[in-house]
Amino acid sequence: MNQLKKAKMVVDKEFKIAEIDSRIYGSFIEHLGRAVYGGIYEPNHQNADEHGFRKDVIDLVKDLQVPIVRYPGGNMVSAYNWEDGVGPKEQRPRRLELAWRTIEPNDVGTNEFVDWAKNVNSEVMMAINLGTRGIDAARNFIEYCNHPGGTYWSDLRKEHGYEQPHNIKTWCLGNEMDGSWQVGHKTADEYGRLAQETAKAMRLVDPTIELVACGSSNSKMPTFPQWEATTLEHTYEQVDFISLHQYFGNPDDDSENYLANALEMDHFIKTVISTCDYIKAKKRSKKQMYLSFDEWNVWYHSHQADKEIELGQLLLRNLKTIIILKMPY
Repeated sequence: MNQLKKAKMVVDKEFKIAEIDSRIYGSFIEHLGRAVYGGIYEPNHQNADEHGFRKDVIDLVKDLQVPIVRYPGGNMVSAYNWEDGVGPKEQRPRRLELAWRTIEPNDVGTNEFVDWAKNVNSEVMMAINLGTRGIDAARNFIEYCNHPGGTYWSDLRKEHGYEQPHNIKTWCLGNEMDGSWQVGHKTADEYGRLAQETAKAMRLVDPTIELVACGSSNSKMPTFPQWEATTLEHTYEQVDFISLHQYFGNPDDDSENYLANALEMDHFIKTVISTCDYIKAKKRSKKQMYLSFDEWNVWYHSHQADKEIELGQLLLRNLKTIIILKMPY
């Protein structure tokens, strides 16, 4: 018979180690599924505001007090042209979205998302495309967002109705470029060199920004942690953070193993810290690299529970169909 074990916690204000960056409570949203369209943005919904954003969702996110939200991807960003999402909506192109194989209408783009983030009292963590694009698109993008005016891209922002710069301070240099599923997937050397030169160009436009280099997509990648080491060999002095991504599931409905995933996360973090410190020592650098755990989530459903949910949804749809068909007209 299993015996219950008691846990003990000691809280003492004198045990303080360091300040906690509020961004540790940040979040992430991507043009995937119903996250944007049908999620935060749904113009025909009864709770939509004049810009098409759902006020009920805004209120809920405000209650969460999320300090920063990463956007627009995710896998989507690796083939995304940021220019498609600015300017008059009726002039924006509809594109094939290659990460999730959907049609991207570009109804929500940079300016709309910045407005939404302000409404929920969050900052924006913007990701740039280093899959199919590179230095030139990145420098133009940050000029559009952050430069006060008097240049082509900053004046274009003003033409689009935004007189003041967005002043987005945290930028991701691509997304999960170690992944073979990524459009524009690169080796660590290829990515590191591109990220290094892109970072230099972006800082010339706005020296006040913070930059995040792509770490491994997860701790199970065959190139982990050599990817981090090689990437930081190129970028250590140009970036402020290296990213960590991790998802944990419970496919076998095994609660003990599921909860033990916290140990895997700890090991992941400690390994990346060790790699950062190794490169710091190797370069004889005085700079401290920081970690950006900017994409993670948990799935507590087992595969069987997911099947039961899908079956329930299917039965509900069929029941609705039966009711509709039996209604007298």
